[in-house]
Amino acid sequence: MMSKIAVIGAGPAGIIASCVAANRGKNVTLFEKNKIIGKKLMITGKGRCNVTNASPIDEFFDNIVTNHQFLYSALYTFTNEMLINNLIDLGLELKVERGNRVFPQSDKSIDVINALEKYIKNSNVNLSLNSKVTDIYLRNDKFIIELNGCVKQEFDKVIITTGGVSYPATGSTGDGYKFAKKFGHTIKELKPSLVPIEINSQFLNETKGLSLKNVELSAFLKNGKLIHKEFGEMLFTHFGISGPIVLTMSNYINKYVPDIELFLDLKPALSEEKLEARILRDFEKYKNKEIKNALNDLLPKKTIEWILSNSTIEPTKKVNQITKIERQKLVISIKKLKMEFVRFRPIEEAIVTSGGVNVDEINPSTMESKIISGLYFAGEILDVDALTGGYNLQIAFSTGYLAGINV
Repeated sequence: MMSKIAVIGAGPAGIIASCVAANRGKNVTLFEKNKIIGKKLMITGKGRCNVTNASPIDEFFDNIVTNHQFLYSALYTFTNEMLINNLIDLGLELKVERGNRVFPQSDKSIDVINALEKYIKNSNVNLSLNSKVTDIYLRNDKFIIELNGCVKQEFDKVIITTGGVSYPATGSTGDGYKFAKKFGHTIKELKPSLVPIEINSQFLNETKGLSLKNVELSAFLKNGKLIHKEFGEMLFTHFGISGPIVLTMSNYINKYVPDIELFLDLKPALSEEKLEARILRDFEKYKNKEIKNALNDLLPKKTIEWILSNSTIEPTKKVNQITKIERQKLVISIKKLKMEFVRFRPIEEAIVTSGGVNVDEINPSTMESKIISGLYFAGEILDVDALTGGYNLQIAFSTGYLAGINV
């Protein structure tokens, strides 16, 4: 008799798991509580859907921050190249952009979703939309799934692919963690990852909207030990800081909160000596001006007041009255401007959820629970997360594929 499989959650992991299992002769039902599949896919990559990264698969592991060893089997079993070929076979045209990010040629996430809908249809998966799984339990070695609080269905095996808790409007409300705990799994603390950071500064009104390029953000423990540094682009907002280097930094430091200090180097290409020499040249050029008007060649105008305050230099002081000690303080402020960490933005605003089902309790070769036979997990529900660039979606597809071929 054909094995009956339930897959809960029609995101990337659930879609590929159900299609792969169905194509291997299983009777698969894919449950999705929304009225459409892949709702979170609609907003990834700023609505363009960064489906994967085209870098060699062995380079992926450098971009996976949490539990990369767990993912060797998944990523080598279903590689980015295989995913790309699958999507092309489904009629989706793709392109590769900066950083090897892979997007649909149309720049529209709906085209990715349409291709995945075609995959579900071609694979004869029973797709059940508007179907909220409210409970799962075992009875006589069968999994009983309760839908919308009343309807019950019986299955031989279950794959849980319900995602994390970021962007709850897409349906990622943490249901899967509740089911996992019920079956005896431990959940690693859920934290926001790839998320903006709130800072405390009296100058945020002046700097909000300011975009910076070629700057370096560093995070230290309060004992002075460096955690991580990131070079690139960032953005000041009304609450603090955002942009590529900030989102990446959040992934590395969320395990150390609140014991962290952030510093911004506005001129990472210049050593302190070269920066001081540059300042001396500007001072010579603007020697009769007030200091607040003498730094426009060197610094973004919106940061000058903050830098001067940090250097304890009166903004109206004339350049020709600046002492050597004040000049050295200015250099240090430009190279190490303190960003007083308050907190991350709420987990609901994070691109991915850090934490989740403890991977020590999951077989990395099959995605099956080591606690409950016939129970599988894939995608963001697991305690794995990576940087931006298509890596998190590839993890979802690869772990989903592994669950699908082993269920």
